[in-house]
Amino acid sequence: MAQPPPDVTEDDCLPEYRHLFCPDLLRDKVAFITGGGSGIGFRIAEIFMRHGCHTVIASRSLPRVSMAARKLSAATGQRCLPLSMDVRDPPAIMAAVDQALKEFGKIDILINCAAGNFLCPASALSFNAFKVVMDIDTLGTFNVSHVLYKKFFRDHGGVIVNITATLGARGQVLQVHAGSAKAAVGGPQANKILASPLQRLGNKTEIAHSALYLASPLASYVTGALLVVDGGAWLTSPNDIKLLADFASFSAKL
Repeated sequence: MAQPPPDVTEDDCLPEYRHLFCPDLLRDKVAFITGGGSGIGFRIAEIFMRHGCHTVIASRSLPRVSMAARKLSAATGQRCLPLSMDVRDPPAIMAAVDQALKEFGKIDILINCAAGNFLCPASALSFNAFKVVMDIDTLGTFNVSHVLYKKFFRDHGGVIVNITATLGARGQVLQVHAGSAKAAVGGPQANKILASPLQRLGNKTEIAHSALYLASPLASYVTGALLVVDGGAWLTSPNDIKLLADFASFSAKL
């Protein structure tokens, strides 16, 4: 069984990194990454930058992406532009893409990684709570893709990778809202569960390596594909009915 690459749980850069792909695989490319200030999006930005890519990381919180950008540039030596942007707001997306194009002159790769989620039984889910997740995960992915296509990809080409989850592939306790949203989004899919055939949790670097492959020339003839990166958990892991009972009194207030 292959051992996982090193990772850290915090939103910090890896203390050391061993290249499994050519170090200049994305040399002089520019990636626009939503949700790039934390979690999987942060690690994707780092791994791309360690392979020669410049990045734009966008999030609703400018302080968060500004701090992340400083960390990423210091660790990799590549340029990172932090932008405040809500994927639910097309005018804000247009302004952010314009700013990115002014800074770099081009965008080669779009990583749709922004997401919103929480645990809640379907019976307690408010109309607005369901809508919020759909607006961020599903409509947000379309919004950013549409704007970037109109402003650059239509005339110059580009790569779009959507980060989603296997919640859309099977029913999941407490996740009817997220499952509905994720079912509409294709790309690397993650669902880390100890009951998986590989018998271990995955990590953010493994997801980032999958995104790196899809965004690189290595995947030049891959399109419209779903790459499931979850150790086989989506095929085997049962719903936890006890967990549902524990959350029976929970109510979404959004």
